[in-house]
Amino acid sequence: MKVENRFLKYISFPTQSNPYSTTSPSSSNQKEFGEFLLEEMRILGLSNVYMSEYGVVYGTIPSNNHHQGDVIGFIAHMDTSPDASGENINPQIIRDYDGQKITLNDDMILDPQEFPYLKDVKGHDLITTDGTTLLGGDDKAGIAIIMSMAEYMFKHPEFKHNDIKIAFTPDEEIGHGTDHFDIENFQADYAYTIDGGDINELYFENFNAYQVIVDITGKSIHPGNAKNKMVNSLNVAMEFHHMLPHQKVPECTENYEGFHHLNHMQGTCEKTRLEYIVRDHHFTELKEQLNDFKRIQAYLNSFYGYELIDVTIHEQYLNMCDIIKDHPQIVEQVELAMEDIGLNPRIVPIRGGTDGARLSFKGLPCPNLGTGGFNCHGPYEYVSINMMKKGVELLLRLIKNNVYNNEDMPFE
Repeated sequence: MKVENRFLKYISFPTQSNPYSTTSPSSSNQKEFGEFLLEEMRILGLSNVYMSEYGVVYGTIPSNNHHQGDVIGFIAHMDTSPDASGENINPQIIRDYDGQKITLNDDMILDPQEFPYLKDVKGHDLITTDGTTLLGGDDKAGIAIIMSMAEYMFKHPEFKHNDIKIAFTPDEEIGHGTDHFDIENFQADYAYTIDGGDINELYFENFNAYQVIVDITGKSIHPGNAKNKMVNSLNVAMEFHHMLPHQKVPECTENYEGFHHLNHMQGTCEKTRLEYIVRDHHFTELKEQLNDFKRIQAYLNSFYGYELIDVTIHEQYLNMCDIIKDHPQIVEQVELAMEDIGLNPRIVPIRGGTDGARLSFKGLPCPNLGTGGFNCHGPYEYVSINMMKKGVELLLRLIKNNVYNNEDMPFE
């Protein structure tokens, strides 16, 4: 099956994760998609194929060379972001993209002036949305690449390799993709998440990430008798937010610059909750950002004369660079494989995180590779079919280079 056809089938499964669910996985559709992948894995000859009670899908492509070479793992996630609808996706295919504006629908246009990466995929075959949903390239493009790799190896038994481990996780988009990942039974020496953008990019630096919840308890008094009595928690919430550094927000930062991002708020006069994500590549600078919340809390509590603000801080994931730097060979071999197949490797910091960040700190070093997906989490999302094909070739070359007695075996 062509990688594009596989991808188009996968995005027909609605698999949005739900950040407010108490189950794992957070949505039942993820398990339904997982069951489909299990059957496909069995057809392609994988062994030890199963889904855990928490919705993690595992499988092994068994060694055919007496276990020479490293045991490499490849991981992608099944869920799509809750930021935009993933129901009834209606993909559009643009062949030999001409570099001009792409009309998604009467109201939405993909414009190279607004999205400069489009200039880099001129001449590619693209898959876009119809402007009403996200596409699901994050991360079904990654799954399609891994499964197309598995299909090639199934059809070419002469391609020699050690055990190859595969896993598909749920709930990555809400930070729970590795909560129940069984590293001990996965038994890979190291792994790669296939969950990035441009196929020429390699990622092993990501944000240190925390969640900050600000709970504000006001004093609700009838507005007709409120003078010198009422403390409106909604007003205090706005006051709190505007005391944070104004330029330290996503829309004003790039590259290694950190930010705080207010991504949810709800409240009444009496009680208001603000939910933030706080990000920085450098942990010392991230600690300063967290201290900003504590300083504002202390100031406003003192100003109003009672404990009206409570700040709760949760660690989400840390910068995998602190782990990967001790395993330089797993980065170097990707760079070599990229060069072997005509790519131009670029090491790029992730302005976000992947399952690989948490897996690295759990003992499974796990850099991230590209998929050819862009503008994820919304209706402007698109993927390059050419880059997905190159992604399959990259994984095969990475495996080939790890087993020195392999003959040259180009991907078709």
